[in-house]
Amino acid sequence: MDELQPPDPRQVGRYRITGRLGGGGAGQVYLGHSPSGRLVAVKVVRPELAQDSAFRCRFAREVEAARRVAGFFTAAVVETDPESSMPWLATAYVPGLPLDEAVAAHGPWPVESVRMLGAGLAEALEAVHAADLVHRDSRLRTS
Repeated sequence: MDELQPPDPRQVGRYRITGRLGGGGAGQVYLGHSPSGRLVAVKVVRPELAQDSAFRCRFAREVEAARRVAGFFTAAVVETDPESSMPWLATAYVPGLPLDEAVAAHGPWPVESVRMLGAGLAEALEAVHAADLVHRDSRLRTS
């Protein structure tokens, strides 16, 4: 996790923002804390895309699609505001190292651990497909 930068929000909806988890073409993902202290991953749309009505429609569809996915190895949608001046989506935060960092830090995994990771990934993809969706990417995290 990276430290917040001066332009980063300190609050999104009811979530206090405390760090940067990552980002991509559509926006930045932050670590947030609910009023009760639960951790969430908050995706905030980039400002220039927030002004694009076609993108806002796609984001609203993404939110609705994400709400339909449920499974043990998927991060549930907690709250969202696609109509905000800066649209956002909060999901349950799943702590863990990215797979490449885990292998770099701990070396090759035992066969049984790799099988369990593969089974978890398969279950996550099954949940995505059960919602009649196709995944764009999969981000593997180890716990």
